[in-house]
Amino acid sequence: MKAILAGTLVTGRETLSNATVFVENGKFTRVEPGLDPKDATDVIDGRSCVVTPGFIDAHTHIGTYCEGFPEDMGDSNDMVDPIAPQLRIIDAVYPDDTAFADALAGGVTCVQTLPGSGNVIGGQGAIIKTCTVHGGVRRTIDQMIVKAPSSMKAALGENPVRVYKAKQKLPNTRMGSAALLRQAFVNAGNYRIKEINAKSKSEGYERNIGLDALSLVIDGDLPLCIHAHRSDDIATAIRIAEEFDLAYTIEHCTEGHLIAPFLAEKKVRAAIGPTLSAKTKLELRNKTWETPVALWRAGVHFCIITDHPVIPIEHLSVCLSLAVRAGLPRDEALRAVTLSAAEHLGIERRLGSIEKDKDADLVLWDGDPLDARSHVVRTMIDGEVVYSRE
Repeated sequence: MKAILAGTLVTGRETLSNATVFVENGKFTRVEPGLDPKDATDVIDGRSCVVTPGFIDAHTHIGTYCEGFPEDMGDSNDMVDPIAPQLRIIDAVYPDDTAFADALAGGVTCVQTLPGSGNVIGGQGAIIKTCTVHGGVRRTIDQMIVKAPSSMKAALGENPVRVYKAKQKLPNTRMGSAALLRQAFVNAGNYRIKEINAKSKSEGYERNIGLDALSLVIDGDLPLCIHAHRSDDIATAIRIAEEFDLAYTIEHCTEGHLIAPFLAEKKVRAAIGPTLSAKTKLELRNKTWETPVALWRAGVHFCIITDHPVIPIEHLSVCLSLAVRAGLPRDEALRAVTLSAAEHLGIERRLGSIEKDKDADLVLWDGDPLDARSHVVRTMIDGEVVYSRE
């Protein structure tokens, strides 16, 4: 059994002073007040540290736009057909991307890595741990997976229009993107009916891997993860998701502050970011750190993301500090990359807080995690130290 002595412990639900976290078989077993390791055989001394759950970045392209690689070697966007649900990001992730080591040094232990936004439907994402070596053994992407597929990536707004206008194909406008998205789900619904009828009669049917993938979304087994920056694109995303009764999340949500009461009414789950980036296109013109503050005040569920490599993943904590400077309470900021991020991804029963039976992913900081001068001292995943600054 391992014991982590914490001078300050942020569990994801509350903050405690002088507490001990016990870990066994890769899981948290209990948290006790005081700094007594009891019968633990391995003790990590964090009495001078702040201990938090491992940070979760719910929207990245890690392992596909690799650090130090030319942009045209990126594996996140297959921009030939605007509707490409058959693509699976796990077939593109390169575990030797140095960003995985950067993530550990930044306290990020879990991410969702996604196809890009060049297509209206870009394929299936995956939730993975960020350690590429565990127990001294090199891992494949299959051994890093928490959940795959995790979502179906879709995109509205400028990106798919810019890509396919140049190819003289739909979509050329926002109307075109919406129409293609609707037609894809009509096709998936028709395919699903044929599949059910064929199986009920013990008859064969012609399979289609793209429609198989969309069937998971139609059936409610997979959320639609919708890239939408501008307020009108956000509204369109919600309109289409409701039309087809789909589970969904809004990704980026750049102008969410302009329609925060509407998002609260619709019970939207939003991933906000990359707010630390420049305003490189028109749909980012209203980007502001006021967005997470406005959504928090309106009662909208949100997490904060880097969209790595747009913002380097190791700077997720810097994003939190800037949100706090804008007025977001510090507890809400930390929750936005721990329990709220886990809830956004639907993995809150396994990750996001330091609680009994959850994966023992945690981080020791030598100061306030929201102070850019603080360092990660150690990062632990599944009960094993996978990064140490010492």
